[in-house]
Parts: sequence; structure tokens; C-alpha cells
Amino acid sequence: MSDTPSPLHDLFHAALDAAMPDGKFLALLPEQPKGRTLVLGAGKASARMARAFEAEWQQKYPHAPLQGLVVTRYGHACPTKFIEIVEAAHPVPDDKGFATAQRILDMAASAGPDDLVIFLISGGASSLLSLPAAGVSFAQKQQVNKALLQSGAPIGAMNKVRKSLSAIKGGKLAAAASAAQLVTFLISDVPGDDPAAIGSGPTIAEDIHADEIFDILARYAIEVPDAVAQAIRAHVCPPPAPRARVHMLATPQKALEAAASRARAIGLHPVILSDRIEGEAREVAKAFAGMALSQRQFPTLSAQPMVLLSGGETTVTVRGKGRGGRNAEFLLAFLEAIGQTAGISAIACDTDGIDGVEDNAGAFFDAGIFRNPKFQTLKIADFLANNDAYNYFGALQCLVNTGPTLTNVNDFRAIIITGDKA
Repeated sequence: MSDTPSPLHDLFHAALDAAMPDGKFLALLPEQPKGRTLVLGAGKASARMARAFEAEWQQKYPHAPLQGLVVTRYGHACPTKFIEIVEAAHPVPDDKGFATAQRILDMAASAGPDDLVIFLISGGASSLLSLPAAGVSFAQKQQVNKALLQSGAPIGAMNKVRKSLSAIKGGKLAAAASAAQLVTFLISDVPGDDPAAIGSGPTIAEDIHADEIFDILARYAIEVPDAVAQAIRAHVCPPPAPRARVHMLATPQKALEAAASRARAIGLHPVILSDRIEGEAREVAKAFAGMALSQRQFPTLSAQPMVLLSGGETTVTVRGKGRGGRNAEFLLAFLEAIGQTAGISAIACDTDGIDGVEDNAGAFFDAGIFRNPKFQTLKIADFLANNDAYNYFGALQCLVNTGPTLTNVNDFRAIIITGDKA
């Protein structure tokens, strides 16, 4: 552990603050409809989005009625007045998510020409809105989803498969609500902020060909039963909703910019590398370690200590039986690659507060880790081989524990490079 508070945590929390939905709806609210206002949604941030929407809707329309239903991950709910919050399983769907997805689709289909449908979408919605396409059982969809999560496939590829097997994703919810006015508010967790990719785009139509889906399944050695293959071949992209608007509330890039602003305030020179880093976590870590070591040896750009900021979503191909999400795995591989080089510290966290399926957001290290007696006895290579970064950083008291943050703009990484001695 560090002897003094680390600026790494300060940068992470600056990014989190920028990713919250509070205060971002008011200027974007549509006119009050003649009929009902239905608020529907899904994702890790959906409960907090619902609470913020309620507050700002009442601020603008104090006497306007409001009702709705959103589904979020277990442990990610928060109190609301009018919108029902349901918790369900993520990343592997459960029966509660299945039942709630059907209710959400039915409510969307009930909306008429005088109604307004608000859809709140954030990362995690793909698993939470698990309503199989015709001919596919819920158990079969769970099996495919689990295989995708363990395959190392990038999130974009996973979501294309999910859309082809869904009765609600890929614009199908918008098609159900096509008679009404539809406004979608999004918090992005995907590289590039494509609305069709966030939560697999329940309100955004995307044409996906069956050959592309089968190529993805083959590339990652995922076998599917005949019923699933038939559903993929039968998948049809719905037409775009005629009365639809889309607003982006928070993005990975905005979170990185907020962290950069905070970095300047505490005397660091920020460099935003990218908000869309993808790839195998430990391979990305090696590349980042190379940049950090080069900058440590040959300082450029500024006399101030530098901080490299990045976001995106790496992946982990699970081979061991240990504990740890992609951020902890990234950091462990990064630590191995830099050795005991002085003057480099780093943090890697998931902005939803949950790294993979663990109870930590991620992990960090600074100069204090090299003074910990356990550092010399714990073999990084052994922990990496077992995908056990959680227990490694736990033993060194370097886990980052925030609890559910109720937002999600995906990975956050900060690497500080100074001239300090370890």
C-alpha cells in the first residue's frame, strides 16, 4: 500500500463524476405528451438514470404523470418514486431478467400515438434484456452468452450475436413502440459510442447478416444447436422508428477529459491515448508498459510528471480458475512488464464498480507496493497463468473497492510517470 493517498484514485473519481447522469436530462427533455409518459430502460446505470430523469421531469413538469420499468444488475438499484426498478443477473442472464424483458417489451407495444416512450440505456443491457428470438429457448441463449463471455471475443462481436438471437435488441423494442414518440437517452460503454452497439441497441436498428454471425461463432470456436442456427438465419432487421430521437448523456471520452482536467489541477501533464482500447488485457498491458518505460527513460512533452489516460474494453480469454476481471488482469500484466522500475504507478478499474464478476472495481499500485514484503514472495507469472489477479492485488491491499457506482463508461486506466524513486 501507499504511505500517502494516491492521486490515481483522485483521477478515477473525477472520471466517475463526469459519467453520472444527474443534471444532464433537463435541457434535452421533450414536450409533455397528451397521453402517457412511459420510462423504460436497462443497464447497470439505468436505475440512477431513472432517478435523475424523474427529478428533472418533475422540475420541468411538476404535475405531469410518469410511470415505467427499468431492469438493472443485482445491487445496482436506487430509490425512485414512479418508475419500478427490477434487479436481475449480469453477465449471464437469469429468469428474472427474462420476465422483466418481456414486461418491458409489452409496455412498449402498448404505447399509442399520443404517448411518449423514454428509453434509458447503458452498458449491461445486453444481458439484462435477454428475451430470446422465436425458436430459441432461454437456456440456449444463456449457454451462448456464457460461451461468448469466456471466448475472448470483443464486445462488438458479442453484441452482434446477441442481437441476432433477441426479440428485443437491434431496434426491435423501437419497432414495438413505433406508434409513439420515442426518445432514447444513452450512457456509452462501447468504443466509438455507436448507439446501435450500446446495450445491443434495443431502439436502434442495425442490419446484420447471418454469414457475419456464423463467422464470429467460428472464429471463437463456439458451437450452437440447430435451433439457434435457424434463428440466426431467420433474423430480420426492423425498419427505423419514425418518431425517434437519440441523446448521449455520458461517454468514455468525456470521462477521460474530466480526468485530464483533474490531472492538470494536481500538477500532472495528461495525455489521453484513446477512449477505445480493445484487445486481450495482458497484451494491451505489454504495449502500455512499453510506452511507460520509454517515457520514463526519455521524457518528452512536459517537465511535469505525465499521466497516460485511456478507456475502452479489453477482454480476457479465461484459461485458469482464479479470480479477477479484465482490469485487474491488465494491471497485473502491466506490473510484470515494468518490473520494479521506479516512478511508475497505475490504476485500472471498471467504471461500474465491478471488475468482471468480482466485488472490486479494479486495482492500483504505486511505489508502496515494492516495499510490501509480500511483493517479493508472490510470483506474478503464477497468478497470471491462473487468471488470479484479484487474489494477487488483494494480498498486497491494492484492490479498488467502490461498490456499484450506478454508472458505466467502461474501463478507466491512468498511468503516472514521474522521476520519483521507489
